[in-house]
Amino acid sequence: MASTAQHTFAVCAYGKSPYLRECLDSLRAQRGPESEVFIATSTPSEWLDDIASEYGLPVYVNTGKSGIGEDWNFAYLQASSQFVTIAHQDDVYLPDYARAAVDALSSDVASLIYFCDYGELRCGLSVDDSDFLTVKRRLLRRLANPANAAKRNAKRSALRFGSAICCPAVTFNAKNCPNPPFVVGMKSNLDWATWEVLSRLDGSFLYDKDHILMRHRIHPESTTSELITSRKRDEEDLEMLQKFWPNPVAALIEHVYSRGTKSNEL
Repeated sequence: MASTAQHTFAVCAYGKSPYLRECLDSLRAQRGPESEVFIATSTPSEWLDDIASEYGLPVYVNTGKSGIGEDWNFAYLQASSQFVTIAHQDDVYLPDYARAAVDALSSDVASLIYFCDYGELRCGLSVDDSDFLTVKRRLLRRLANPANAAKRNAKRSALRFGSAICCPAVTFNAKNCPNPPFVVGMKSNLDWATWEVLSRLDGSFLYDKDHILMRHRIHPESTTSELITSRKRDEEDLEMLQKFWPNPVAALIEHVYSRGTKSNEL
């Protein structure tokens, strides 16, 4: 039976994350409205089935082409609700996240995505202010004004110098977004590429600047950390910057931007 919930947390799980239970606990603690919650994976295991059973959650297995973008799209397509959050297994959501996302997206018929301010989890500690987070918040200043939410230049201003929008902080309005939404072919910047595509569509980017409602975990085993170490991210950063700037300018920005990735290291 399809869920009647307005909102879905689609939890993408890989391997045996030691943080998965903490993520699921944060979803269980949401204060409303009631959300559909399930686990999606391309790495099924008895371990994951046991956790899903513990929390009473279904597990959907991607048996088709696998990759970060393909797996996120697969998870997205399993949701039956209008509003969909792709929850990352290592991150946590504060109790009012779902309520804020649904309220915001429901209030704007032209909404594409909602996203909130966010903090980080480093070595088990919450970090809500840092140089890195400050830069991201500055890039989002134009979208902090609700009057700019649907303006193309304001949406793109948040992406011109890097992806200021934190992927797990985003909830999609499936009614207005491409189906499925994620651009595939990148390993690090598929979210940035996706926001770039969405920024060219009619519709609103709804930014909740006043509330930190999720925390993104930084740890050595994360995909982002691995990509930074391999320098693959630098290549993808340049490719994305070239969508906004002439090639020589994009190369200069990438050189500066690559230094900022050091904040993802512990």
